[in-house]
Formats: sequence, C-alpha cells, structure tokens
Amino acid sequence: MNAEEYASGKLVLDFPAEAVGRLRLNNPDKRNPLDHEVLDALATVLPELERGIEVRCVVITGTGKAFSAGYDIGSIPAESFERDAEALVAHPFAAAMDAVSAHPFPVVAAINGHCLGGGLELAVRCDLRVCAIGAKLGMPPAKLGLIYGHTGLERFMDAVGVASTRDLFLTGRVLDAEKALRIGLVTELAADSELESASVALAAEIAGNAPLSLKGNKHAIERLARKAELSVDDERELVELRESCFASDDFREGVTAFAEKRKPVWHGR
Repeated sequence: MNAEEYASGKLVLDFPAEAVGRLRLNNPDKRNPLDHEVLDALATVLPELERGIEVRCVVITGTGKAFSAGYDIGSIPAESFERDAEALVAHPFAAAMDAVSAHPFPVVAAINGHCLGGGLELAVRCDLRVCAIGAKLGMPPAKLGLIYGHTGLERFMDAVGVASTRDLFLTGRVLDAEKALRIGLVTELAADSELESASVALAAEIAGNAPLSLKGNKHAIERLARKAELSVDDERELVELRESCFASDDFREGVTAFAEKRKPVWHGR
C-alpha cells in the first residue's frame, strides 16, 4: 500500500509489515516539531486506524536525526504568545496525546533520534518504546518557564516512577539512551542503523497476536494503571472482559493452532 500524507506532508502513514501501520513525523529540517497541523492529524488518523483488524499495531517514529523536538512554540508570534501557546498546549496537544493513549491496539514508539519535551510525552504515551542508542531524551520545561500539565506528569510517573519524574522535570537534564533504559523511560535499545528494522519487527510480532487479546489486555492494563483502587463496577467490567474471550472464535483458533503447530488465522471476534 502506498504512503499517505497528512498535515501538508509533515505526517506520513505507511504499512511496513502485515497488520502494522507506521506514522512518521516528517519535518526533519525543524526536528519534527509538533505543530497544530501535525497534532490535529495525529488526533484524526489514529482513530481511523481503529476500524477493522487490518492494523493491529501502530509505530510512531521520526524522519532524520530527531524523533521530535516537541511543541512548536518557537513559531508562535510574540504579540500573541500567551494566548496561542496556551491554546496549542491545551487543545491540539491534549487531543493528540489522548488519541495515542486511547488507541485500542498497541502503539510502539521508534525513537530514532533526539526526543524532547512534548515529543517525549508522545513517546511515553506509546505502549512500548524502542530507542536508537545515539538518541537523547529530555524534558526542558524548567528551562523554559513552563509548568507541565498534570495529565502528562501522571504518564511519566506511571512510566518511570515519582523519583525519576522529579529528576526529569526539576533538572531539565538530557539523558542518553542507556540511562533512559535503566529508569524505564524506554523499553528496548537498538543500534541507530537497526532502529527501523527492530521497531517494525517488534510491531509485526505484536500484530501477529490475537486482536481480541491485544485490545483486551491493553484496556485492562490501562484501567489498572489509571486507578489506585478499582470500584466494584470497574472490577466487574474487567472480569467480564476476560470472560468474554473464552467464547470467542479467536480463543478457539489460538488453542487449535497451537495444538496443530501452525500460524493462527485471527478473526477479531
């Protein structure tokens, strides 16, 4: 399938493997900033990829030497900075991040290069993060006079814990990939030259699994991570979600294929 362009070509969608969709931030001269067009496109395209079971894993990556330098605050005119900066952070960015978190199938960040600010939150919103060894990652709000949104801070605390979140946001330090791996900011490293193939291989491995399991397990993990204590209704929903798989075609197919030592054919039901 041919690549599709969005946001005036600054976001490109292609399909590098079976059941894998890849969104590539594509404005390398500016280090792939997250401007209004790109954020709106992310918020639009991700829900479109939910339909059907053709795409069961999404990869988000960048073009060139950066994953993303984050918010495109530098392009906001000085005379309207306060109003437009708040508007950028409050709506388009939040909508794009929520679209990543809400995507029902797994999302993998392939961090090909520098990943800073809002670009790092975009990566953290993904379920798994494969990082090039030469990449640098950091959160510069303290150096910009920015108080970060509480929803974003919560995601970082989920990923790396309170202590490392404090370190990231209070010092503004830029981390190398190995330190990012040690604190859980990324989940896997790859040589710079192998990042693309490694991320596609991981996504293809994920996409080869049962779609009902992928969606159900991701949903359950998300619910558990978001709530310190489950209500009775929450717990009932998760129990019913698990029980629903036993009557599914995919569960029967998975067990049968395992016994027959063959690749399963998923139906998504």
